[in-house]
Amino acid sequence: MDYEGSRWREEFWRGREYEDAVERIALNALLPPTGNRLVEIGAGFGRLADLYRGYEQVILLDYARSMLKDAREGLGNDPRLIFVAADLYNLPFADNALDTALTLRVLHHVADIPNAFVEIARAVRPHGTYLTDFANKRHLKALVKYHLGLSRAQSRERANGMDPYSLEPYEFMKLNFDYHPKYIQENLARVGFEIRNERAVSTFRIGGLKRVVPTALLVSMDGALQQITTPLKIAPSIFYKTEAVKNGDARLNENLWRCVKCHAEKILVMRTVMQCERCGAQFFQHEGIWEMKRDT
Repeated sequence: MDYEGSRWREEFWRGREYEDAVERIALNALLPPTGNRLVEIGAGFGRLADLYRGYEQVILLDYARSMLKDAREGLGNDPRLIFVAADLYNLPFADNALDTALTLRVLHHVADIPNAFVEIARAVRPHGTYLTDFANKRHLKALVKYHLGLSRAQSRERANGMDPYSLEPYEFMKLNFDYHPKYIQENLARVGFEIRNERAVSTFRIGGLKRVVPTALLVSMDGALQQITTPLKIAPSIFYKTEAVKNGDARLNENLWRCVKCHAEKILVMRTVMQCERCGAQFFQHEGIWEMKRDT
């Protein structure tokens, strides 16, 4: 999903103070407070960047350059921040180069979860952290609708992947996916991520409820229930904190960058230019944003 030129900040987040607040509660509970390098993949306009103060180096990565431009303009000239336009399936980071990686409000736009997780696992060091959320296919509203439906409608839903009990992803509109928790768990395990903690988030994401109940009260109730309701797996959003349990030295790779064209890690970094010492590919920084897509 490419949000280039989107007015995401103004159009989507207006009126979603509840969602923003409860996601921050979950992140504050799950995110390791300090570290050397953190990357948020799909960082958009940098909505959550203020939560990363304990990290020495913070990389905000997005496929849409316009989103990163908004982030840079909104966040100022913090020297810890690096802005990168790149592709989730071909990350410009060396093996084991990251302490912590995050994908938040991203997986529901990812058509190939297995390969996305392979790439993230490659870049996170042993015993590092990957924190993610996903749109839950078996949330309470979906379960109620399914069980109240007619058998004929249920048969159609099963055929279309809408059955909340089936493991296959449900694409409810183009490049918008709901996932079963077990599907995400299994794909995390395949690449060596073990779940250490989780949160059930946005339980009260119901338009009518949000209109009549004060936001502060909804946020307080959601925060109180995030751990309690986690075993039920019925919230619209599920957050997982995972640990990379792959073999190898847990120390951070001194190299941060990897060439997205030949995958070499020997990158000469000048002020606004990077050059791969193997294939000679060059990558440029424009307006404070590194352009590191394969076709750049």
